[in-house]
Amino acid sequence: MSLLTRRGFLAATSASAAALLLPAQVRAQSTRMTLSATSRTIEVQGKAAKVWGLLDGNGRSGLVLDPGQALAVDLTNTLDAPTIIHWHGQIPPNMQDGVPDLPMPMLQPGESRGYDFAARPGTHWMHAHIPEHEMLLLAAPLVVRRPEDVSADRQEVTLFLHDFSFRPPAEVLAEITGGASMAGMDHSQMGQDGMAAMNMDAMGQGDAMSMPGMDGMAMDLNDYNFDAYLANDRTLDDPEVLQVDKGGRVLVRVINAAAATVFWIDTGSLPGRLVAVDGEPVQPLPGSRFGLAMGQRLDIELDVPAEGGAFPILALREGATERTGLILATPGAAVMKLSSLSDAEHPAFSADLSQEAVLRAVMSLPERAPASQPMLMLGGSMMPYVWTINGQSWGNHVPVTAKSGDRVEITFHNMSMMAHPMHLHGHAFQVVSTGGARFAGAVRDTVHVPPMGMVAVAVDAGEAARWMLHCHHMPHLSTGMMTEFAVSA
Repeated sequence: MSLLTRRGFLAATSASAAALLLPAQVRAQSTRMTLSATSRTIEVQGKAAKVWGLLDGNGRSGLVLDPGQALAVDLTNTLDAPTIIHWHGQIPPNMQDGVPDLPMPMLQPGESRGYDFAARPGTHWMHAHIPEHEMLLLAAPLVVRRPEDVSADRQEVTLFLHDFSFRPPAEVLAEITGGASMAGMDHSQMGQDGMAAMNMDAMGQGDAMSMPGMDGMAMDLNDYNFDAYLANDRTLDDPEVLQVDKGGRVLVRVINAAAATVFWIDTGSLPGRLVAVDGEPVQPLPGSRFGLAMGQRLDIELDVPAEGGAFPILALREGATERTGLILATPGAAVMKLSSLSDAEHPAFSADLSQEAVLRAVMSLPERAPASQPMLMLGGSMMPYVWTINGQSWGNHVPVTAKSGDRVEITFHNMSMMAHPMHLHGHAFQVVSTGGARFAGAVRDTVHVPPMGMVAVAVDAGEAARWMLHCHHMPHLSTGMMTEFAVSA
């Protein structure tokens, strides 16, 4: 795998696993893994940066599971702060979903907890469900391979993307939100206190781009300029260079773990095919540039020419010139130095839904009449910095309700000038409309809803429990842009 240990990593502290109340048969058939939430040091633009991370028993970032392997892991918190990890893209029992106090409390420093559930195949990830912690890079890939991945004659590479600030996340969130961030509060207690007092006059850094047909209104693409944009913990001034075979095939698993940055993935001169999104196969979509929002994943298959060479795979920040990425190189190829800035601004990915509208699932949900069709209005503004679902923030939210087994068709209608990547816990849904004709779109867990855009998704309600449904833009989440999918028996 491509996620090599970065220079200067601190060794992960080994921890004793918590005793698990599992039947002996379950214990016997699972190969248990260990995972540590820990601090580590990486190098960013020539400077040492202390960040957090999720390291396996060998000190590597993340986990890779074989086909059919259960997720059986003992997670230990070696940090000096309580935290909790969400298995993004997985469908665990609700008790193991990883949201503070819904229903399990956070892991205290030194505490271990066992997780055991059937793993959903594909490219997924895991991260703290606390915005400040995720912005400290407490996140890692979670790749579950399929039998066809093992049999395919291709190399696999993971491209894990972050936005990074040398400043503490609490300071960053306070500047973005005008002090309205509720990131430090647990989700069960979040309210709206203090929202009326927000003041954005000091910001002056939002990047805006006008949209055609919007009567001159400008959508806000980026509400913070981070210090660096990372690919596998590295910047383009010192990128990861991965050796690939001449004439070979490569599967690049791209994960957008950024707090507040949408990227284009540009494969340059290598012909690409998008073959999966959010871990679920799609009908292959040819191209060399694909967009992905926060929380989303793309699997892109690439063909390396027989003559070989060095091939940058770049992540381009939308609405700006910053870029990051890694380099695929055949043996002996000359690797050119790349700038971390492009010559021109990259366009908005979120201006339309053209990519989403052409994706088609390989395995669609069966056709069923929905038991309900709730409409979720996504609202908010930069000044004051307030983001809502149906006019409410977390704590005053009205849940989306369903009975276990029911088909529910949720329409996200974005009435704001920022895009919102909407993520549903504990379920996969299928995109069935992007505001126009119906189609059997991609099966996902996170869908990007552009300004003034509308996306409908179909989902079959699972375990009777409270499941989070929220925007994966961390400053939006931290100010309460979350509701719940409340499933009853």
